[in-house]
This record gives sequence, C-alpha cells and structure tokens, in this order.
Amino acid sequence: MTETPETTAADVTPPEAASPNVTPPNVTPLTVAPTDEADDSNAEFRSVDAQIALTLDAAVRPQPVRVAISEAQGLLCAEEVVAEHALPGFDQAAVDGYAVRSVDVRAAGEEPVQLPVVGEIPAGSRQPRRLQPGQAVRVDTGAPLPTLADAVIPTAYTDGHQAKVTVHRSVPSAGYVRRAGEDVQIGDVAVRKGDTIGSAQVGLLAAVGRAKVLVYPRPRVSIVSVGDELVDVDRTPSVGQVYDVNSYALAAAARDAGAEVSRVGIVPGDPKRLREVVEGRLLMSEIVVVAGGAGGTSGDEVHAALSDLGHIDLTRVAMHPGSVQGFGRLGPDSVPTFLIPGNPMSALVVFEVLVRPLIRAARGTRNPHRRVVGARLLSPVTSTKGRRGYLRGQLLRDEANGEYLVQPLGTSGAHLLASLAEANCLITVDEDLTEVAAGEQVKVTFLAQRA
Repeated sequence: MTETPETTAADVTPPEAASPNVTPPNVTPLTVAPTDEADDSNAEFRSVDAQIALTLDAAVRPQPVRVAISEAQGLLCAEEVVAEHALPGFDQAAVDGYAVRSVDVRAAGEEPVQLPVVGEIPAGSRQPRRLQPGQAVRVDTGAPLPTLADAVIPTAYTDGHQAKVTVHRSVPSAGYVRRAGEDVQIGDVAVRKGDTIGSAQVGLLAAVGRAKVLVYPRPRVSIVSVGDELVDVDRTPSVGQVYDVNSYALAAAARDAGAEVSRVGIVPGDPKRLREVVEGRLLMSEIVVVAGGAGGTSGDEVHAALSDLGHIDLTRVAMHPGSVQGFGRLGPDSVPTFLIPGNPMSALVVFEVLVRPLIRAARGTRNPHRRVVGARLLSPVTSTKGRRGYLRGQLLRDEANGEYLVQPLGTSGAHLLASLAEANCLITVDEDLTEVAAGEQVKVTFLAQRA
C-alpha cells in the first residue's frame, strides 16, 4: 500500500517549490471557473503590468517626521542614525564573578590560585576603582571593570568566598568581558535609512541614546463605498439592499499594507454629494479608493462626477476578477485615486494587485510587491483567455519532502467572499492559458501568515 504524504497549511513565506510526483490525501479535484463578469471579448484591454506601472508611477512618499522612538515601530527610518556613543560605553563584566588580571590566574588550570578580594562593584557603579596586581574585585553583570583588570572569572569557576577567593580555572585576556564599542562604535550606522523599525531597532536606538528618530509616516488612505443599495452593518437591509462590505474589508486591507486609514463609509450615488466627499478626502489623503465606482451605469456616473477634479482613466485591465476599473490623479496635489468594482471579491483582488503595491511604495518599501513562489496545483483550474486570472487558493506543504502544493478554493463566480476568507494565497494564471491541469506548476502570491 502506498503511503501518502502529510500536508499542512503553509504558515511561513515559502521558498520556491520543486515538483516531484506526490499525491496528497483527501483532495477532491475542483475546477475554478472564470468569473461571472460580462462577456467583453471584443473590448481592448490594458495589461496588468502596464496598469501596475501606471499606478506605481504615482507613488508619493509623505514628508519625513521626527517622532519619539516609542512611536516609531513599524515605520521606515528616514535617516542614517549614526551612533554618537559607543555600545557598550565602557568595559564591563559579562557575568557575575571576579574582575582580575588574566596573568594572575594563568596557573589556575593546573592548581588553584587564591587572590584577596579587595572590594565589590555593583552594576551602575560610578565610583572608579583600581586593581593592583594579585588582587580580585567582586563584580556584578554589567558592572564597570576596575583599572588594570582585563578579565572576569565567573563565580562558578571559584569557591565564591568574599574575602579571599580560590580560582579553579583560568580565563584568557578579555574573557567574560564586554569591551567598550564591541557592539557599536562611535560613528557606526546603528539604523540605516529605509530600514523598517522593529523592536530590535527601537532597542538599538535607545541603546545609542536616541530619543527621537526621523521616519516616513504611514500614507493616509481614504476608503469610500458608493451605492444607494448599501446599508451599514448596524442596520437591517430591506429588499434590494446589501451590507456595506467594501469600506470595512478595504480599510482592513489598507491597514495591513501599512497605511493610516480613514473609512469614510457609504456615500449615496448622488453625483454632487460624491464629488464633495471625495474633494474633501483629497485634502487629507495620499491615496483615495472609491469602491463601486467602476463598471456599468453607476461607474459612468461616478466617473463623470469626479472628472472635474482631475483626469481619471476608466479602462479595462486584462485581469479577472475586476477588469473594469479606473485610476487617476485628482485635486491640486494630484492624489492617486482608484475607482474599483463594487463586488467585494473583485474589489479585494484589485486592491491586492494594484492598490497595495502603491501603499507599500508610498511607505518607501524597497520592493512593494508580495513574494511570488511556485507550487504544484492539486486540482485543475480554468481561466478566461486573454486575462490574467487571480484565483483563491490554500497553500500547503508536503511534510515528507518540503514541496509546496496549492489547492484551489471556491466555485465559479467572483462574488464568493467566503472562499477568499479561507485562502492564504492567490493563484495566478497567465493571460495565454485557459486551463491548467492538476500536477502542473503555477505562480502563487502568498497573502498572509496564520497565527
């Protein structure tokens, strides 16, 4: 009987996968069909890569601001932080023990050596002390070494006596000593420009005496949902009404990308009111996203309402879902503005492919794109000819050989949001493919780690 390998959901950013012939257990073949968008085979499309390049060209990084290091976590450093103080700032004991001259305990490896203990130096002591030849001083971890001492004998190497200590093992010069400047020297770059400030960087900034640091603030993103059919989640929809999903989902996606988010919520389809709302958001945002502003009659009305604020290119992009979309720069500051579909699934995919990279670029991230890896497809998928498909998937790992596998999720239709909630990746199907068989390699964009 053939033993099948064990598979688990991937919870780390995976490496490129190999492609041995492995059949995972409990996998039901599933075809992910094209989206339910209208047939537009005769329409002209802009390539996904061209649309990404167009949007990234509009990235504007907010001006750097100086903040307290306690508020800098998660932001990108906007300066080269040069250490003005050495770390450590003085020679100090690395362990509890006895500060000595290494030459005085050289023979301790052959027979015990006794030294008089002439004092004690606690951590934080500012009283200078000088060690004479043939003496020892008791020291705590982090305590400054007395003059002439070049080593510390750990307490475990001695009998621990306080008046006269017996040393049973020798240590070399600099043994169990943290030398001044051993970690960071004066003039060293402690944190580099463009580095993301995490807990370690905050600690290092504090260690070199920096109370504040220059950072790039998070780009401000405003999320607007357009539609007379929308109601907020605290109300009960009547016939023909639906909950406003987009303003919540897209706001969460923008925060995940590193933005400071304003969820404007629902704006009725009235052109004058929509124009007023968006015009106000342009004054306080680096990016504006209007969901429900692309496709059909409502999309044309939104486009017309905002056209006085600047040029918006309403176009079809060779992708599915979410091919109908708009992008432009509005207002006196030419703020990048997206018009994306009202369908929540399509809106989230368009956000992932186009809006998220712009947020990351505006933050100053060196590579604004998520990592794309290879994985072997577990079930066949189909896609729309001429459009790059983005299909929901679950990335798995074969425990036997480390190979990464991907299981398509959901059934036909761009409207199925539940399957996206279960997905941890998007499967990319190239424009020239309409079918991909099980067992073939596909490109996978890894979305998130599971807690």
